[in-house]
Amino acid sequence: MREGTRYYFNLDGRRDLPDPLSRFQPQGVHGPSEVVDPNSFNWTDGRWRGIPLEGYIIYELHVGTFASEGTFEAIIPRIGYLRDELGITAIELMPVAQFPGGRNWGYDGVDPFAPQNSYGGPNGLKSLVNACHRNGLAVILDVVYNHLGPEGNYLGEYGPYFTNRYRTPWGPAFNYDGSYSHWVRRYVIENALYWITEYHMDALRLDAIHGIFDFSAKHILEEMAEYMRAQAKALNRRAYLIAESDLNDPRFIRPRSHCGCGINAQWLDDFHHSLHALLTGETAGYYADFGGIKHLEKSLREGFVYTGEYSRYRMKPFGAPSKDLDCNKFVVFSQNHDQIGNRALGERLCHLVPLERQKLAAASTILSPYIPLLFMGEEYSEEAPFQYFVSHSDPHLIESVCKGRKEEFAAFNWRIEGPDPQDRTTFDRSKINIDLRFERKHCSIFKWYRDLLAIRKRHPALRNYGRKSLKVESIGKVLLLERLASEEERIYIIMSFDEGEATVKNEFPRGRWFLLLDSNDKVYGGKGGHMPRHVEGGGATELPLLPWGVSIYLCRD
Repeated sequence: MREGTRYYFNLDGRRDLPDPLSRFQPQGVHGPSEVVDPNSFNWTDGRWRGIPLEGYIIYELHVGTFASEGTFEAIIPRIGYLRDELGITAIELMPVAQFPGGRNWGYDGVDPFAPQNSYGGPNGLKSLVNACHRNGLAVILDVVYNHLGPEGNYLGEYGPYFTNRYRTPWGPAFNYDGSYSHWVRRYVIENALYWITEYHMDALRLDAIHGIFDFSAKHILEEMAEYMRAQAKALNRRAYLIAESDLNDPRFIRPRSHCGCGINAQWLDDFHHSLHALLTGETAGYYADFGGIKHLEKSLREGFVYTGEYSRYRMKPFGAPSKDLDCNKFVVFSQNHDQIGNRALGERLCHLVPLERQKLAAASTILSPYIPLLFMGEEYSEEAPFQYFVSHSDPHLIESVCKGRKEEFAAFNWRIEGPDPQDRTTFDRSKINIDLRFERKHCSIFKWYRDLLAIRKRHPALRNYGRKSLKVESIGKVLLLERLASEEERIYIIMSFDEGEATVKNEFPRGRWFLLLDSNDKVYGGKGGHMPRHVEGGGATELPLLPWGVSIYLCRD
């Protein structure tokens, strides 16, 4: 068949169905598939080899709401903003596999090989990746291998792709360990390789691997990681797997040589929950397990906070230690699509806490020993919420979605009536406006983010992922971090989580320390810098700390 030909499969003469390997669904999930020639796009990134995972500074975005046009190609004019003005090195796209209608977070995708038609389809996505590589940015794609969406999901018609042995909160689980599962596993692994090979993706973010159930001798994710490494070698490019996991199980990110699955990194929810609970005081839902300064201290020092301790939220001991793993095994954030969008009103952190706490959240994330991730708009305190939206066509499914959302809210004691996910205005309300960064109330925090990212990129001490290069301690509600690159360069970070002014008597490490950044400087919207511009280390020093303040010192011996 020639490129552009549209076709269906007809099984047993019953009805016409889309191709389960469809590369394009121009008329949506129920329409015909279209032939796409994988060699027809004119790639210009032949010299691109990717960037090391250690160099990733990630910007998560939703294609439909990042730019007013809501397409892949509409992102391209903003690459300069992300790279040059802000300092991003990698963008992460929320899922783009074909979903029903034109509005969705992407986790209801049903055609895993077909980029969303309303976003611009295959050529639009390839154009975006090509442009990012031309400008030195890596691209991460969020992929969903725990379930498919409910509407337009015809995959089960072709074979035993799903199982009744397990069930995810979002629908039937993939059959990774039952009868005929070897073909199912191959289907999913081929999808991962497809994005890396035909679309030149640099990394895949694996959604909710705690919903991937597999009791085979070799876990599907271990097998996927093996194939990814081999394909990256064959392509002479870097390619990574980054997992989202709710298990606090370091096995997934340990190398195979240490009996692990070999996934390169994972999102660190414990860091987010520790930070969020400290900044907001929220204690409902999973935040019941957090809220103390020691939680954040442990997360910075070790990774997981719960490493076998009793969890009140889960009502059982939870987790395993991760302190033997280097810090580049974790991605951290103060905000992401889940932590904002799964709130009743989709409130961002700027809707919950004042400016000084927002700056403290940014510093905690960007200056942490981990790989930082920002969610679109947080860098200038975007005023638009990020709410949950869909565009299903089945009235019963729409009703079920709304009911499910209300049940989720109940766990957090949110008695607010959330917006209607099906309503077009919910989607429109979630679109961001990066021009806000020029307005006075947004400009100061944008400068703070920009300068934090700049010093992270400039100073080797802030890019050292070894646990031995990090010292963390708390004094009352003040966190002290020392980051080391070598004896020639050290960074000392002082972060106050105290609501009131405090004087901390502290002994700086030996050396002459110079102030790099102070969140209270007027250029960042503060009341004016008050910290000493230089400190002679080796003796006790009294530090007058303002509420929620951050100060960063540099020592070069």
